[in-house]
Amino acid sequence: MDLINNLSLGFSVAFTAQHLLYAFIGCLLGTVIGVLPGLGPTATIAMLLPATYALPPLAALIMLAGIYYGAQYGGSTTAILVNLPGEAASVVTALDGYQMARRGRAGPALAAAGIGSFIAGCIGTLVLAAFAVPLVEMAFEFGPAEYFSLMILGLIGAVVLASGSLLKAIAMILLGLLIGLVGTDVNSGEVRYGLNIPELSDGISFIAVAMGIFGYGDIINSLSNSQEKREIFKTKVKQLFPSKQDFKEMMPAILRGTTLGSLLGILPGGGALLSSFASYTVEKKMKMKPGEVTFGQGNIRGVAGPESANNAGSQTSFIPMLTLGIPPNAVMALMVGAMMIHNIQPGPQVMSSNPELFWGLIASMWIGNAMLIVLNLPLIGIWIKLLTVPYRWLFPAIVLFCAIGVYTTNNSTFDIWMVAVFGLLGYVFIKLGCEPAPLLLGLILGPMIEENLRRALLLSRGDWSVFVTRPISATLLVIAVLLLIVMLSPSIKKKRQEAFVED
Repeated sequence: MDLINNLSLGFSVAFTAQHLLYAFIGCLLGTVIGVLPGLGPTATIAMLLPATYALPPLAALIMLAGIYYGAQYGGSTTAILVNLPGEAASVVTALDGYQMARRGRAGPALAAAGIGSFIAGCIGTLVLAAFAVPLVEMAFEFGPAEYFSLMILGLIGAVVLASGSLLKAIAMILLGLLIGLVGTDVNSGEVRYGLNIPELSDGISFIAVAMGIFGYGDIINSLSNSQEKREIFKTKVKQLFPSKQDFKEMMPAILRGTTLGSLLGILPGGGALLSSFASYTVEKKMKMKPGEVTFGQGNIRGVAGPESANNAGSQTSFIPMLTLGIPPNAVMALMVGAMMIHNIQPGPQVMSSNPELFWGLIASMWIGNAMLIVLNLPLIGIWIKLLTVPYRWLFPAIVLFCAIGVYTTNNSTFDIWMVAVFGLLGYVFIKLGCEPAPLLLGLILGPMIEENLRRALLLSRGDWSVFVTRPISATLLVIAVLLLIVMLSPSIKKKRQEAFVED
């Protein structure tokens, strides 16, 4: 009954003209930036953070949340129609979605993505509502030692679940941790690794790193290709809805993807990106039915599964941010920043001290998912016209918006130069086949790990055994060690590498 009462409170708050308007604006913006290549929820939310100063706290969070899960919808449109993922989590959707479009089945592919996203979004929000209260109660048992162990588990989980080489994933996390060390030491007040540059005394801007690596890095990589490779593939959307056979194939994939995304979204380092990769891996390992199209050639399960997973993951990634105050991914880190702008401290106290905001945000996600399914299917034709904009006009606009966004965050031209530097670094990562997501996670969690490590040692008067004598902390560390041992075993390591290689 408590859950029903809480959701009733949430819907009563969310169903106001102001909150419905900002939910619609967020969903529309999210869809647009998902469709347009080069932009993403991280850069867009970063650009809009200054604008949230003037908004009420709940309206600001509803809009930013709508941008996040709206981008998961929009990213699939360009991935399917033109083999150009508008959002990072839609990379695997392009593998089979684009092939379906080339075979004249763009309609069923887009419908599968939309239906899967809607079902997963609704179920993911239900998981968020159902598990929020137990997690908040558990959060009160967490001290600095438990938070430290949880973050270590998150870093190891990110290494395990990252696609590609384990060595590269570890290297990227370590680089992120090192970048996070730049700035003023909290205890001593000394500037570390500042290179005598005053602007580095506050550390390297996370927004500058994210925009540079994801935004500018992709643009530089696109410009390095010939114009023929950037040419947009135009296709007519004929049949809109999947056939009965398509539904039989995609519904189990939607449920598997939703389950997987809901679980991975909760973990630090999880969320939409890793959920979509993991779902595609699972679908590839499922037994093929007679007459089913092979993966990579237009299998509808390769669209429905990952799209469901990335939307479920985007919903449940709010759980650790709202209940524990720990951002599991880059976007949630920006959401934490938005809450702090309005003097709201993320963590277990949000539910008790501000229940209207907590449950209103959760209720708005159901409303947002309904808006998105209505928005995306009828507007497919408009998105196709947007993609006819020549790339020589599109990329300068993206560069300009990123520069404006990062400048308005701190009103510093130094941050614009940092975006350019990390843009070049992002291009190098692309060429080396390094996945940037672990770097951002290391950058986010690094300072938090250091802070909780120091706090735990101060409270225990330098006794390192505090991490293994406290039951929750010890359990988390044991899980982390076991996970690392299992994944480093030769047989598992080989299977993991095979899982992320396309047939």
